[in-house]
Amino acid sequence: MTDVGAASTTQQSTVQVDLGGRTVTVPEDGLYDRYRMNPDLDEIARDSRVSGVDFFRELPKTKVDSLIGETYTRNFYYRMSSARLTMLARSRAIRSRLPAELAPLEVFPGFGVVSVMFFRYDVCDIDFYTEAAVGIAVRPARHGKLGLADLLTGLDSDRLDSYVLSLPVSTEIAQVRGHDGYGFPKWVTEIDFEVDGTRTTGRVLDDSGATDLTLSVATPAQTAYPSGERVSTLTSYTSIKGGWHSTLSQTNVLSAGSTTMPRDVTLTMGHGRLSRDLRSLAPIKTLRLDVMSEGQNALHMPVPTSVPTRA
Repeated sequence: MTDVGAASTTQQSTVQVDLGGRTVTVPEDGLYDRYRMNPDLDEIARDSRVSGVDFFRELPKTKVDSLIGETYTRNFYYRMSSARLTMLARSRAIRSRLPAELAPLEVFPGFGVVSVMFFRYDVCDIDFYTEAAVGIAVRPARHGKLGLADLLTGLDSDRLDSYVLSLPVSTEIAQVRGHDGYGFPKWVTEIDFEVDGTRTTGRVLDDSGATDLTLSVATPAQTAYPSGERVSTLTSYTSIKGGWHSTLSQTNVLSAGSTTMPRDVTLTMGHGRLSRDLRSLAPIKTLRLDVMSEGQNALHMPVPTSVPTRA
């Protein structure tokens, strides 16, 4: 077996490519350099790190014009891992950071939920990179008053709507595609994220090279799932050129575990943007930890959506 897309830390040679008029550097002979978002799935399947590609065969790629030029959608992530720490926060603090068009998803009157997330993409269409985020759970767009059933569905880890305050990434191509093409608040910095059988750790650096945010927690017991059995969805809302758009992300969960009210959590904040955004939400209590040691993802291009103004 071969590895068709080695991690960026092992790539010595790079090439420059154009994305919507911006020049970015990518690994030479990496997946993006060779395939420009439209790879041969049979070749990907031969990568020893990839469990299979059946999930992607059911999601054919389409060539589209976008803000970053002509590209293929969806963006495929063939091997990834992630962690999400979900915390309770007062709606007053959450609303102070939300655009007027969006409203927090409240677990009960006056309280909503916010999250800190880490991601590692070992094999994907735009090559290896890592990512972190601070996000807010919001009510689905065009949705009226939510009942208890809607609240429970919205908080379920397999179906979420969110607004992201911070989304740093570790590579140029991920920053340009995410910021210019999707409207996400992305910038480039050093991000480390690892999941093993005992510990899950993440670290983000700020502009000065100091620690912005760190996470250390015991890895929950992992349950394996056949491909396609557990597919979660995340809808994120962004404003692009004055218009609201929604971006759908579908995750094929292959191995994951959760802990409610986790105790062994060390979350350390520094003085970078990620920590400032989290502090502004004033989280009160950690509600849940979700760790996915192996998964796959299909990220759609953003589409225009109608988001009503909040009363």
